[in-house]
Amino acid sequence: MMHKNISILSLEHPMEKIAMRALFVVLAVFLCGYLYFVGASILNVIARREADANAAQLQSSIADMQQQYFAVSSSVDQAEAARLGLAPISDTQYVYRPGQTAAATIESNEI
Repeated sequence: MMHKNISILSLEHPMEKIAMRALFVVLAVFLCGYLYFVGASILNVIARREADANAAQLQSSIADMQQQYFAVSSSVDQAEAARLGLAPISDTQYVYRPGQTAAATIESNEI
């Protein structure tokens, strides 16, 4: 009779293959999730920088328009306004809305 020496390390548990596959799947899912979140973070940083640059450009544009408006509005006098067809405001009615209510009681022709 031949004696076979079987080491305990050479035996495989029946659930070992399933456990290894599950471990690799979980590891792959974590790796994909990690790559997704790192990529999303990078894209968010890039988008924020672009938004900041656009906001700065818009603020500069608004400042230029305000400067032009003030320059033009300071040059308009009564004679220039009459030439442009502008007239003084008369018979103005305002709506009174007490508190923070959204609905207002409109009397006569108030806006």
